[in-house]
Amino acid sequence: MNYRHAFHAGNFADVFKHAILLALLDALTGKDKPLCYFDTHAGRGAYRLDEAEALKTGEWRKGIGRLFDAAQTPEPLQRYVAAIRACNPDGELRVYPGSPLLAAQALRAGDRLVLCEMQPDEAAALRGQFRGDRRVHVHHRDGYAALNALLPPAEKRGLVLIDPPFEAQEAEFATIEAALAKAQARWPNGVYAVWYPIKSHRTVAPFHRRMANGPFEEVLVAELLVHPDDSPLRLNGCGLLIANPPWKLDATLARLLPALRDALAQSADASVNLRWLRDK
Repeated sequence: MNYRHAFHAGNFADVFKHAILLALLDALTGKDKPLCYFDTHAGRGAYRLDEAEALKTGEWRKGIGRLFDAAQTPEPLQRYVAAIRACNPDGELRVYPGSPLLAAQALRAGDRLVLCEMQPDEAAALRGQFRGDRRVHVHHRDGYAALNALLPPAEKRGLVLIDPPFEAQEAEFATIEAALAKAQARWPNGVYAVWYPIKSHRTVAPFHRRMANGPFEEVLVAELLVHPDDSPLRLNGCGLLIANPPWKLDATLARLLPALRDALAQSADASVNLRWLRDK
């Protein structure tokens, strides 16, 4: 893979994904029983925004930069912004936490994290990030294969985040669908969240149709477009497909998504979408 998230850390897609991730984990930790967080494409755990990769693109300035420097944070986004500030205790935005670090902060002493990363340098950095944290298990291996090998977890409850680089979009969707079918058969009550890019809805619609007819009874889709999806730009928005969502997550996201749109819009036509793939 050629993808390196360090160039994109803290951009609008990260803000969207991580704000929803924290909402998911808060819903799951509302119950006392332990849970397992499983990340198939974990990355390095944290990224420096003052180093060459992030400075080269500056994508974070239209993402977390807008929220971190805002005089007031909208109520639905306060939980997320507080988590980012906890990684920058001196008040200067220098570090952006990846999904594993945000999850580790949100989870409890009795919970467990399984983090998979294929790129050797990223996996090494991930191990260094969590050295000494006995809750965290880092695997230098393909995350899709690990799902088949390591599910179901002993905890019986938990969340799988699938957040691949999408270097080949149609092929990636096919891989995700196959992995989800196997995972659901092994762990039917797990919560599964899949991040995907939106360049045009035409490329996403077949994935939604197949998931609507797939093995999960409840599938919720949340999307953010910072540009209209007929824009010639490379990335117009992104979405998160959530299978087996926690109770009342749709109500939480109905408040969160408009706040994300207002904070992250890059055109007057920015929009959000929240819907069930099957009628409830």
